[in-house]
Amino acid sequence: MLLLISPDGVEEALDCARAAEHLDIVDVKKPDEGSLGANFPWVIREIREAVPADKPVSATVGDVPYKPGTVAQAALGAVVSGASYIKVGLYGCTTPDQAVDVMRGVVRAVKEYRPEAFVVASGYADAHRIGCVNPLALPDVARRAGCDAAMLDTAIKDGTGLFDHLPPDVCADFVRRTHDGGMLAALAGSVKVGDLGALTRIGTDIVGVRGAVCEGGDRNAGRIQPRLVAAFRAEMNRHAREHAATVAAAG
Repeated sequence: MLLLISPDGVEEALDCARAAEHLDIVDVKKPDEGSLGANFPWVIREIREAVPADKPVSATVGDVPYKPGTVAQAALGAVVSGASYIKVGLYGCTTPDQAVDVMRGVVRAVKEYRPEAFVVASGYADAHRIGCVNPLALPDVARRAGCDAAMLDTAIKDGTGLFDHLPPDVCADFVRRTHDGGMLAALAGSVKVGDLGALTRIGTDIVGVRGAVCEGGDRNAGRIQPRLVAAFRAEMNRHAREHAATVAAAG
């Protein structure tokens, strides 16, 4: 399981750089603009320069409306600015067909510029609260659009987390559908250390966190702490070892 950490600017990216051995992807977002709020192009560039070259930089394009052309341009801006993972929050898409329209435009814009870039269609575990695409429809949306991964986050950051809205068995179904489509499955949404056992068991490929590695567990007021990143990674590794041992014993 890969660990994706989301700094909100260059200062926190430097904290991530100090903990680079413990993380896999540095994700650029702007939390005060939403769950998948987009940061400025120059911030993406500065963060790309601040973190080790072997660590991929991801960038969120925003909690986007159903405006395929607008979103495609934004996605191109993110990849031109140095991101190699492009995440799109399908906030304003109310049907799978609308979501496919948006993501097809993103895939074309990004892949024509950088074919090896990684496009992620992101939905929301609490979609019922905002009226967007059902989370379990997202893997098929991502597959039809030619994405590389499907992801779930939470749209409303009110202290509830991923498993408060979708229990582990439903998230396991999401992961299975995503894998069946030949893509990676990413899960986020106020994920805590206590969620790692379930995330490991269901086969999550990428886990995204912010609050769990910020001082005081506060994604907005807290700052990412390298020691918390290291501790989170240590727990990830422990669960991976225990799960592997359980599978080996059962097989």
